Amino acid sequence: MKKDTENNPLFAEEFFRTHEKKWEVRYDNGYPNVMYDPKYGKFRCYYSVFTYDKDSSETPLKERVNKHYKPSKSRISSLCYAESIDGINWKKPDLNLVNFEGSTSNNILMEFVHGTGVFLDEEELDPRKRYKLITRVDHPNGRKYMAVSFSEDGIHFKKLIEWPQYNPPADTHNFVFKDKKTRKYKVITRLWRDGLRIPAISESFDFINWSKPEEILRGDGFQEQIYSMPVFQYEDLYLGIASIYHEGDLSSQNYDLVDVELKYATTLEHWDSVGKGQYFIPRGKGSYPNGEFDCGCIYASSPIEIDNKLYFYYMGGNGPHTDFRETSFARSWIEKDKFAYYETKDKNREGILYTRPFTICGDDLLILTEIETFGEIKVSLCKENGELYAGYELENSFLIDTDTCYKKICFREKNVGELKGESIVILIEFKNARIFSIAGDIETNKIRM
Repeated sequence: MKKDTENNPLFAEEFFRTHEKKWEVRYDNGYPNVMYDPKYGKFRCYYSVFTYDKDSSETPLKERVNKHYKPSKSRISSLCYAESIDGINWKKPDLNLVNFEGSTSNNILMEFVHGTGVFLDEEELDPRKRYKLITRVDHPNGRKYMAVSFSEDGIHFKKLIEWPQYNPPADTHNFVFKDKKTRKYKVITRLWRDGLRIPAISESFDFINWSKPEEILRGDGFQEQIYSMPVFQYEDLYLGIASIYHEGDLSSQNYDLVDVELKYATTLEHWDSVGKGQYFIPRGKGSYPNGEFDCGCIYASSPIEIDNKLYFYYMGGNGPHTDFRETSFARSWIEKDKFAYYETKDKNREGILYTRPFTICGDDLLILTEIETFGEIKVSLCKENGELYAGYELENSFLIDTDTCYKKICFREKNVGELKGESIVILIEFKNARIFSIAGDIETNKIRM
């Protein structure tokens, strides 16, 4: 993952700025929902803030290092909106929707809502429901409940509709999307079990009647709790951008901080880690108050594709989760298909990688890789018992560039298509290189149970 160091942060809290926005007193986790709307030609960001927060407003930035943050029950959480033409330069327009201290000149979209998820449903036939919103309502009278709303333009939402059934704690990013496999709407929300934060899922056909939220994933005790997890679909997989909250061990360097880890699943009910303890969007260097803007906590949105890259917008805080921190909006990116990779732990040693069995069904065998200076990749094709196919040995292999980011695997005197219908295992020997994926005219063999 590469951060956009040239432009980050893209915007930040503006309570203590020269031209202050008094309603942006604390972003806290932010929970960004970022999308591109082709109808309006704009990138849009819907993000959660505290518009009233006594301890934050009464503690100037210079005084925060010698004081601990104390949240109060009087805090008011709201949903704000920002937009951009290029995805880099963002504006917070006056929406004239919510009265804040006698004026509607602000970018507050909705008050008394927490962890709001916003979804642009481009398959929706009713234009009045093109934008869909789901949120926990934190009503001033103490009532807390789940609700939904709809909008045609993404700005003017209809009156909130309370869930007819179920009222999960939902004190997280209530991330909503439409499942391409089941054609149902899904929301990733939160339950609590024995003092632990637990991601849960609920589904709906009509976006109004939702199923009972059910647990889908657990972290590893108090030190690796899953705080929130936006989900998106990529090829046949579900990928989750899990914010991992480190509680429990007071002596840990990560205590009270939040990292981002990539999860994957073939069904939404069963999840695994791509790389346990290997963080997808790395936190910045340093610590509060002098560290980088994202050195403390990170909460991401699902990606947007721009110029064959996947951009992950996120809120990055510069301090601990439960203490003072100032939060900013930023972005990072990867090239398509480069979510995870194999590399040697010791760069001075050669790596050996065997794939699972595939069946050859054409001429093209492709590999997505990054080869460093003095790096090398050799490939051989084997039978499932390890026996090499003649002519497809390591010493006969070479890679050639294609018009995509993949390289084609070739052999000096043989064509891959000559093995059409054969079951193969691909053996890769590499040094100073990263292996991301294998593609081409191959089909995965079924696993014998």
